[in-house]
Formats: sequence, C-alpha cells, structure tokens
Amino acid sequence: MSDSAIATEQVAPRGSRRTGTLYRGDPGMWSWVAHRITGVLTFFFLFAHVLDTALVRVSPNAYDEIIETYKTPVVNLLEVGLVGAVLYHALNGLRVLLVDFWSRGPRLQKPMLWTILGIWVVVMVPGAYFMMERTVREMFGGN
Repeated sequence: MSDSAIATEQVAPRGSRRTGTLYRGDPGMWSWVAHRITGVLTFFFLFAHVLDTALVRVSPNAYDEIIETYKTPVVNLLEVGLVGAVLYHALNGLRVLLVDFWSRGPRLQKPMLWTILGIWVVVMVPGAYFMMERTVREMFGGN
C-alpha cells in the first residue's frame, strides 16, 4: 500500500461503532431518516394526485385512461407502499410529538419506536392482504 493510501485511510478509534454500514446511527436516527423519506414520498403522491385529478377538467378521456392504469397490479403494489408510508409517518409523527412535549418522552423514545413499529406491522399485514387480495385473485385465478 502506498504512503498516500495509508495517509487517507480513516482508522476508527478503539471501541468505536464505526464499522459496518455507511450510516452508523441507532434506531432513533433510522426512524428520523424513514420519517423524512415517507414524508417526501407522501408529498410527491399528493402532488401527482392533484395533477391527475385536475386533468378531469382539461380532458375527461385522458383522465379516464389514467384511472385505468391505476387498476394494474404494479400500481396496486405501490398503493400498499403508499399506505405503509403514510401509516408509518403518522405513527412516528405521534411519537415525535410525545418525545417533544411529554416530560417522559425522551426517556421512552426507543420503547415508543418499537411500539409504533409493532402497531405498523399489526395494521399493515392484514391491510396489505385485503388491498392485494383482488389483484392476486385476478393474476393467479380463483373465485
């Protein structure tokens, strides 16, 4: 190895958590990242929704064509993702409010994170099933 490679190599101090992934935060920081991502995704969905709804006044036929594309399996899967993103964003937003405005919130933020993730799974598993049921039935046959 050359001297310049050794000089530019960063060495983590002993006992450091600087190994593994590029991002080295704890679950609370990952929830912050997920909160921002789900917020941006929800914003872009709302933007697209306003645009396609406004299309009904410009060209009702084009609007009908776009609505037909929303009935595809891919879009159905995206809808499940959208519901998951909105649900996580809402639940985590409540957790953030409790952390900010409840005196015990900062001490309980990690248990609250695991609680909202548990609630998310409990709501999303049956929700995804019912949202995807028709699509799966149409794709693979059945009653």
